Amino acid sequence: MRFKPRPFKKPIRFKCLFCLDCCRGRHVYLTLADIGRISKAGHDLQDFVTLSVEGGKVRFVLSVREWDLGCIFHNPETGRCTIHPVRPLICRIYPFMVSRKPIGVEGEEPVELGDAKLWLYYDANCPGVNAEGAGLVITPEEVAELGLRFEKEFKKTDLDGFIELLKALD
Repeated sequence: MRFKPRPFKKPIRFKCLFCLDCCRGRHVYLTLADIGRISKAGHDLQDFVTLSVEGGKVRFVLSVREWDLGCIFHNPETGRCTIHPVRPLICRIYPFMVSRKPIGVEGEEPVELGDAKLWLYYDANCPGVNAEGAGLVITPEEVAELGLRFEKEFKKTDLDGFIELLKALD
């Protein structure tokens, strides 16, 4: 299932239904804070960090299983995340998306948070969005704040910082 963006302008009810889709076939970028948090929870960096070179920069992504391209921390039988309390920031944002520019979806409007101008979306294909019995209410402001936090942490994530993190974890 591909991400089907819809403008996110008002609070939405959400409940993960463990459909297994969001944890497969996606590039999950990691920040140094994500790597440190997961590692401190007892997971070996070699088991969950994959290096990727994009635009001349080293990026860190969550490793996937070869047989289904699923996240290594995703239990395919239950649909549950085995590191949910320490999951990456980008996973905390999904099924929402934060962009610094419009992507061309009908009805999109910018949201201003401080001096940031952002466009927010949700995945209309996610069965947990506005699902019956969904009790958690997510606001555009919450998602915007998470998006800005991810952006800030991601900018600071580089190979030098990774080496420092390795030294600190020894």
